[in-house]
Amino acid sequence: MQASRQTLRLTLLRATPAIMFMVILVLFSMLSPRFLSLQNFANILTQSAYMAVMAIGMTFVLLIAGVDLSIGAAMYVSAAILILYFPWLPGLASILLMAFLGAVFGAINATFIVKLKVIPFVVTIATLYVGRGFALYLSSTRTILAPETVLSFGEGSWLGVSYAILTLATLFVIALWVERWTPFGRYLYAMGADFDGARKAGIPVWGMSFAVYVLCGTFAGVGGFISLSQTAAASTFFGYGVEFPVIAAAVLGGTSLFGGRGSVIGSVFGAVLIQTVQNGLVLLNINPYVYPLVISGIIFVAVLLDSQRTQLLTRLTRRLIRTETT
Repeated sequence: MQASRQTLRLTLLRATPAIMFMVILVLFSMLSPRFLSLQNFANILTQSAYMAVMAIGMTFVLLIAGVDLSIGAAMYVSAAILILYFPWLPGLASILLMAFLGAVFGAINATFIVKLKVIPFVVTIATLYVGRGFALYLSSTRTILAPETVLSFGEGSWLGVSYAILTLATLFVIALWVERWTPFGRYLYAMGADFDGARKAGIPVWGMSFAVYVLCGTFAGVGGFISLSQTAAASTFFGYGVEFPVIAAAVLGGTSLFGGRGSVIGSVFGAVLIQTVQNGLVLLNINPYVYPLVISGIIFVAVLLDSQRTQLLTRLTRRLIRTETT
């Protein structure tokens, strides 16, 4: 009986983000008649694209029980280099450049984490400040305007679907394929569940760890490009604090901070949920100073849900092991 109650509780915990999303939809639709319009939903998807792309990259890191707190800095550095030194590049080449610069940023993190065995939290906090400082130096601490090729991407669409959504959809399909149907994806889950066990089983855990941080940086670069194309400029606050809602998006979608569980599907859903809240607050003309409070509340809920899910799964797993041994 107790096991059944715990299983039911676990099911409810997993369903909580979906329930939250439905409550948010009902609440904002009652308070604002514009909220349920098709145009507004298209805006939500477009505005959440950059966060969803970065949440996909973060998912791979979280699956191995890692973390990357420097993705906002990777965004800023990549955008500053593109604007200041390569403004003549066409749109596709600009995306590829920022993806490459993000990958380099991720490789720097990975070198300290994998080669020097420094804790990911410490490494990425350090590169967050170093990266932002470097970008501020490059931009002379001023707002720098995005070139026309970047702006045309933000304004462009194909068959009525914005380029931002198409980019997200493309990366989502690729990431889902890697996660579900390749040895790379299966290795990530094994590493998150038992890192030492995975190493003993012959999985190249250190090479995999290096790869996921490079991937996370790559997705941060692409997300930074999408964000830049929508904001039209990189101010001194470009990408500032973005890592926390990105992590919250992944965790809300079911990815565990403790590794071994999660999916890019849930991470994209979490990003859309967070953007839906922000969109509703804007439509209701809520004081902007309230936004950080709401986002911090969402982050708290995400961490709490993950903690409760992990504790319940641990108890159920132990009970299952006892049952099998007896």
